[in-house]
Amino acid sequence: MVDYYPVIVIGGGPAGLFCGAEAAGSGQGVLLLEKMPSCGRKLLVTGSGQCNLTHDGDIRDFFKKYGDHGAFLRSPLRKFSNHDLVAWFTSRDLPLAPDESGKIFPKSRKAADVLSVLLAECRKNGVVIQYGEAVKEVRRSDTKFHVRTGTAEYESGALVIATGGSSYPATGSTGDGFSLAASLGHHIAPVGPALVPIRVRDYPFGELSGISFEGLSLSLFREGRKVRGGGGDLLFTHTGLSGPGILHLSRFVLPGDTLKISFLPGMRQELLTKDLVDRIAVSGTKQVKSILSGYSLPARFIARILELLDLPADLTGAHLPKKEREELVGMLTAFPFVVSGTGDWNEAMVTRGGVSLDEIDPTTMESLIVPCLYCIGEVLDIDGDTGGYNLQAAFSTAMAAARDLATR
Repeated sequence: MVDYYPVIVIGGGPAGLFCGAEAAGSGQGVLLLEKMPSCGRKLLVTGSGQCNLTHDGDIRDFFKKYGDHGAFLRSPLRKFSNHDLVAWFTSRDLPLAPDESGKIFPKSRKAADVLSVLLAECRKNGVVIQYGEAVKEVRRSDTKFHVRTGTAEYESGALVIATGGSSYPATGSTGDGFSLAASLGHHIAPVGPALVPIRVRDYPFGELSGISFEGLSLSLFREGRKVRGGGGDLLFTHTGLSGPGILHLSRFVLPGDTLKISFLPGMRQELLTKDLVDRIAVSGTKQVKSILSGYSLPARFIARILELLDLPADLTGAHLPKKEREELVGMLTAFPFVVSGTGDWNEAMVTRGGVSLDEIDPTTMESLIVPCLYCIGEVLDIDGDTGGYNLQAAFSTAMAAARDLATR
């Protein structure tokens, strides 16, 4: 015998649980298949276990947080916004609150509390959850989907792929949904780690690991042409660059790209040159490192910059040659880092690439090429900035699918 369910959801992460609960709440019979022994394993490590669910502010400000794909999310984000998400959880006795940066967390700061609410909603609405059932094959014939796991076979009228991406594979996110969607005829945009540190060729600041900078200007160049700009905080690591500004830009970098960083944002080369000349004119007897400290740069960073220029640590401003001064200004306003690669899947917060958005209806998340097939969450070619934007996209796309399923 093959068990039949009106809706089968593949994947027990936040998108799958939320969609399953909402669809079942509208009266649909829902089976959720999770390959791991428990649901929500990646959710439990989100935000270092504190679960940054979404971000505060106007939902229209979210659209620019998803790179080139923000337009696709306009409809689902408007129809189920950050404020709607907060209301959903608070109405189920999980209070949420923003921190000083606008990131919204459960007040308990426990991701496990978020997961408990999702699982409780699934139980209340009658979602059948089967654990330890990895989906091996999906097929469509006539008006049914045929789903085969390692231990059973099922049929359904509608199928939701909510398997997540490939980041943090130990939690079960191993990209299964990409092959399942492809087997049904969907195109998969090339996938890769996103929101990861950037590795740098001949990296010169390994000994400065732990030093951070706020609000820097970042410019990405490819084959001599600027392809992306950005800004944000930066952190030196042992092997390269990290911090929010770098993580956001990592979604667009390729090996061989050059990342130019201004450690004095707002000061172009000409302006810094003039300002530095003026400071030397007033305090030429001071050491260069003392003059540079007036720009609020870390002392160890200044010392390393002088080392890279082969300048004596006790060099005074009056004895700084013009050529070296120009090189110094260049390093501080557009230091070039050649990208050798990025962090791997174990470091990636999300996945870049996925099911092509050209083949998905943005109002319902239904496939445009396979009727009654839905793709939600990170399996889609969507990746957002840090700050709760990726989980918001997961919940909003899940709600869009659930609402459409409720009409069938």
